[in-house]
Amino acid sequence: MVSAAELHRRGLIETNAGRHTEARKHFLKALDRHPDPELTARIQLSLAHAQFELGSTEEALSLCHTALSMRGTSGQTQGLIHSQLGVVHSRAGNGAQALLEFSRALLLLDESPAPRATALLNRGNVHLQRGDVQLALADLDAAQRLAGGAGLEVIRAKAEHNLGYASMLAGDLTAALRHMERARGTLEGLSPVYRAVCNQERAEVLVAAGMVSEAEKSFRTAARAYGSHGLRQRQGEAELLLARLLLRDSPPEAGRIAHRAAGRFRGRGSESWALRADLVSVGSAVATGRWSRAVPDPDQLQADLTRHGLRQDARMAALQAVQVEIQAGRAGGASQRLARVRITRDDPLPTRLLAREARARLASLQGRRATAMGHVRQGLRDLHEWQSSFGSLDLQSSLVGHGRTLALEGLGLAVDDGRPKVVFEWAERARALAGRVTPLRPPSDPVTASRLTELRQLQSEIDQAESRGVVPRSLVVHANELRDEIRQHAWYGEGSGLVIEPAGIDEAVAALGSSGGVVLSYIVVEGQVHCLVVTASHPELCSLGPLSKIRAFLDGMQADLDLAAARLPSVMAAAIRGSLDQRLALLGQILVQPVEPRIGNGPVVIVPSGSLAGVPWSLLPGLCQRPVTIPRSVTSWLADHGREFAFGSAGFVAGPRVDRAGEEVRRASAPWEAPTVLVAGDARSAAVRQVASTVDVFHAAAHGRHSADNPLFSGLELADGPWFGYDIDQLDDIPSTVVLSACEVGRSSVRWGEETIGMTVAWLHAGARCVIASPALVNDDLACEVLAGTHRLLAAGVAPAVALHEATQAVDVEAPSPFICFGSGW
Repeated sequence: MVSAAELHRRGLIETNAGRHTEARKHFLKALDRHPDPELTARIQLSLAHAQFELGSTEEALSLCHTALSMRGTSGQTQGLIHSQLGVVHSRAGNGAQALLEFSRALLLLDESPAPRATALLNRGNVHLQRGDVQLALADLDAAQRLAGGAGLEVIRAKAEHNLGYASMLAGDLTAALRHMERARGTLEGLSPVYRAVCNQERAEVLVAAGMVSEAEKSFRTAARAYGSHGLRQRQGEAELLLARLLLRDSPPEAGRIAHRAAGRFRGRGSESWALRADLVSVGSAVATGRWSRAVPDPDQLQADLTRHGLRQDARMAALQAVQVEIQAGRAGGASQRLARVRITRDDPLPTRLLAREARARLASLQGRRATAMGHVRQGLRDLHEWQSSFGSLDLQSSLVGHGRTLALEGLGLAVDDGRPKVVFEWAERARALAGRVTPLRPPSDPVTASRLTELRQLQSEIDQAESRGVVPRSLVVHANELRDEIRQHAWYGEGSGLVIEPAGIDEAVAALGSSGGVVLSYIVVEGQVHCLVVTASHPELCSLGPLSKIRAFLDGMQADLDLAAARLPSVMAAAIRGSLDQRLALLGQILVQPVEPRIGNGPVVIVPSGSLAGVPWSLLPGLCQRPVTIPRSVTSWLADHGREFAFGSAGFVAGPRVDRAGEEVRRASAPWEAPTVLVAGDARSAAVRQVASTVDVFHAAAHGRHSADNPLFSGLELADGPWFGYDIDQLDDIPSTVVLSACEVGRSSVRWGEETIGMTVAWLHAGARCVIASPALVNDDLACEVLAGTHRLLAAGVAPAVALHEATQAVDVEAPSPFICFGSGW
């Protein structure tokens, strides 16, 4: 017969693997063996843990108290029981009682490292739940050091993982990801449940980083995984995180999921978790304006959250109550409530931004527009300060989402004000936020370089397999793992901590006076499109109508552009070109025609909202007759305007399988003195890196691919595989002007905060002054002719946007030329 001790040991193995049903069977059999009081007490507390995970909070507490009342148990066992009581209370949301139990446990436990480290780990988790980040960091660090010194790898990994979570709450996302990555290998191998836990909490870091689509998938996957194992508490926690994430963009769905999660929690007696879910329900009601009897009263919710020690959540509830008052037009009530909310620099950034938003809206309701703008300005300043601490363009552009609502509030106030000077300030202040963070050029990283080489080779194998019709799943899985590793490694880069203040309209007017040019700054507020026209004379704000009408014309635009570049039968080509011309004419009527009388005959700077990504600006009637450049902001254009372009040296690359690529680079390089030219098998990544690092003008003629999901994995096809956006950071120096004669690489993806990111943005962020690229497929004949002409003018010292425009006008090719000059092209 198997002994009670052996059955207990087997049950603990199942518990550590997250298989609580099997663990419970072992523990119940062990109790049937009538072991001595000491072992009986330990089995009961282990059974209590299993019962709680399987949904019975009251039974778990009862088992612990029964074990605690048994005679003949040691102080060590009593300490373990108090520790288990702490776990049950903490998971049920009874934070104050949990802290008391863990403190009692640590007084009773001897110096054995495993139980002490576990108690410290769990107490640290309670501090995390209550928002006491510094106390959490202290306990978790002590647990990690104690477990690591004793060789207790699983406990050490759990503490390390939770240190990552605490770092996230403290705002240090790179430290959070480092801690979690170091723990991941150990924890994921324990069981599918632990894998779900790791993915879920890493997804919380992704939410903080603004990478919401990836986080949403992780939360949904985790909820399903917990549900399939009957872990209703954890399932509810994953659903709560999903609901919080959806609150901004899908408030009705967020409310439904939060209500479901609250039901799960209350069914288990986890009231504090249910209150957190109620908070999301209130947020959904505030966002949609739909209140029902199922939605809690914000005041009562705030009181209940405070009673449970959830101070951060209570502050959020108070701010939601303020929003309710503002929506109802009750400025007095909102003011009184807001006066009672105490927000400090120690509060998480989302809480501080919500408080700024509430203060701005209240000031606006009271008619104090300048005060409202001051609150928005300070909120965005806080966001920028945090954003600038990260060196990764990927992170910087994603973090913008946290300030989207606040930025739109500022833009809306500015448009209501109507004065061009105010609108210009907010058009610059409220968008392209990553573009105002001063980039810090990182040294080339051998780890990233090695992984990029490996991914290049792997992608070549995948492309070859696709040509044969069968792609082994193992190759795809490995490629995705490499992308994740490369991307995350890039997040660890340090930021400059420097943010450029936006330029003023007077600076733009002065710069335009010497060039005869014009700035067209397109703004979208509450579904309406506006254009601020800035010239050397006087600026003017024009209303252009609803965004929905523009989007209707953009639907199908990409397909028409791509088909227009293909070699098609003449009848089909004429039909496609007719459809494209009609779309372009209709877009031109909305976006250009109303402001065309102010444009004049000079060059144009266009700064579009992220909502207008996909507009082929260089093809629109009214713009195609003049040089156009599209910087990330007017501020970035002014930083370069007036400086001489560096045109001392040029390098050219022709990738494989592109008709006329060799001819294109030979003709384009002809006007330059001693150009470097790589064609065919010589166009390999190492050689391309060397060329791009040493020239002023870099030209690549290659097949291109835009990756919408991971824009910095957009790339150019070279002889040894794709050359990615991440490869740009491996360059020793950055060319001033980049010409990408490759399909699609001029496209950008629009992030959560309407920040655009893609290969052109990666070049500009790294330090290029301008990038000539196409957002669509390009006809090979047209590319060869237009870009050869562009280089004749560049070599003569003509500004890139002007050179591209004049070369395009001189070419007689039926296909449209979708090339655009991004950055400061004139």
